Amino acid sequence: MKHLQGLVVCLMLLSVTAMAIGREKIDARSGLIIDRNFETVRQNCTACHSAKLITQTGATREGWEKTIRWMQRTQNLWQFPAKTEKAILDYLARNYGPPRAAGRRAPLVVDKWYRLDSKDANRLVE
Repeated sequence: MKHLQGLVVCLMLLSVTAMAIGREKIDARSGLIIDRNFETVRQNCTACHSAKLITQTGATREGWEKTIRWMQRTQNLWQFPAKTEKAILDYLARNYGPPRAAGRRAPLVVDKWYRLDSKDANRLVE
């Protein structure tokens, strides 16, 4: 009986996970995630380039802002009203943040290194 209960719980968890994954709606034409400020991004960003440049890129909010500034400085991108720029940055940061490696932990921070190739193996490397 407990085995059956465990199986039922497992199936319920899989079902909830599948629903959560399937929640993102993707625009068929652009490939962009349909979310708050989607239309603003679609209208302003895909006027000059493919949405693939967005969907294949991941950046922090600051990174997206630097990209916009670069396009304004070098590609003749127009200045956005402050409200429009905020909406674009909100959308990009929320939906296209830095890529995360699935199942990977954050890199380790090593404070001290030790020599392993000599008789002084326990000596701290300066």
